[in-house]
Amino acid sequence: MLEIKVTTTDTPKPKPAGPVQGVGQIFTDHMFLMDYTRGTGWHDPRIVPYCNLSLPPSAMVFHYAQEMFEGMKAYKHPNGTAYLFRPEENAKRLNRTAGRLCIPQIPEADYLQAIRTLVTLDADWISCEPNASLYIRPFLIATEPNLSIGVSTSFLFVVILSPSGLFYMDDLTTLDIWVEEKQVRAVCGGVGDTKTGGNYAASLAAQEKAQSKGYAQVLWLDAIEHRYVEEVGSMNIFFKLDGTIITPALTGSILPGITRDSVMTLCRSWGYPVEERLITIDEVLAAQKNGILEEVFGTGTAAVISPVGKLHVQGEDIIVADGNTGPLSKKLFDTLSGIQRGTVEDTFNWRVKL
Repeated sequence: MLEIKVTTTDTPKPKPAGPVQGVGQIFTDHMFLMDYTRGTGWHDPRIVPYCNLSLPPSAMVFHYAQEMFEGMKAYKHPNGTAYLFRPEENAKRLNRTAGRLCIPQIPEADYLQAIRTLVTLDADWISCEPNASLYIRPFLIATEPNLSIGVSTSFLFVVILSPSGLFYMDDLTTLDIWVEEKQVRAVCGGVGDTKTGGNYAASLAAQEKAQSKGYAQVLWLDAIEHRYVEEVGSMNIFFKLDGTIITPALTGSILPGITRDSVMTLCRSWGYPVEERLITIDEVLAAQKNGILEEVFGTGTAAVISPVGKLHVQGEDIIVADGNTGPLSKKLFDTLSGIQRGTVEDTFNWRVKL
């Protein structure tokens, strides 16, 4: 068990007066820090007032991108109690990513203790407003001052918190999606199935192009044949075809989303056939032409469920069903959000009380 030293701020920040739009513009009073030194291991766990980090210009994170992050949320229930949602899955995924990037892993119990301690300290930042939450951003960075290419001998683990609201202006407003047919985000055997910043940097050019043309997100295809659907921006993607729920298989270039797994579990519990398999963009287009493309939606921590109303592919705009939010997307959003916020029974034991 960690012995976390806590130093509280002398100058608490004013909290948002009303609902917060999106995530990551405002940060709470405190953050968690812990150092790693080769030969010593993880040490000096502490909570301090939120402040700037001090790193040498030669810190390896700046030059060789040895870094990673996670994303999760805390929610305040109607009775005022704060909960996390499946935090042990984030701990497991953090260590899978860390292992791929040669970053020292953090014992799951230590990770969860750090999160719980920090969120409990700043729990009054969790708003009771509808759709409000506290976004939790744990990250690890290489800190050794060394320009030689190799694995850093020192790292810093940081957790910061940000009050958040709806990811888009209106919940369950359908998104228009640009299907990218030239650029690629990740390849099998690379790091596409990890939460590392390079994956997101690689997506920016296509994202900028899509947004300049009026589309909210990019749907990525595979790197080899440019046919197989992978994921949307920072979300996994689902298709409802003639009653069957289909999501791309985890072949090594797609992030294994925790919301993705939750959605598949819910759909199976409701009796839907669920398939994890390869699906081509041509199959999606054929389904739309044949009238069996019933819904498309993205899943992720930030937006939970993001229904798709339009796909731009092969030079044309393809309308999904009637272009509106489908009944399954709404049911999933209402159920997942309800479980997270304590208004729907948690039959899967996904909530963890602080």
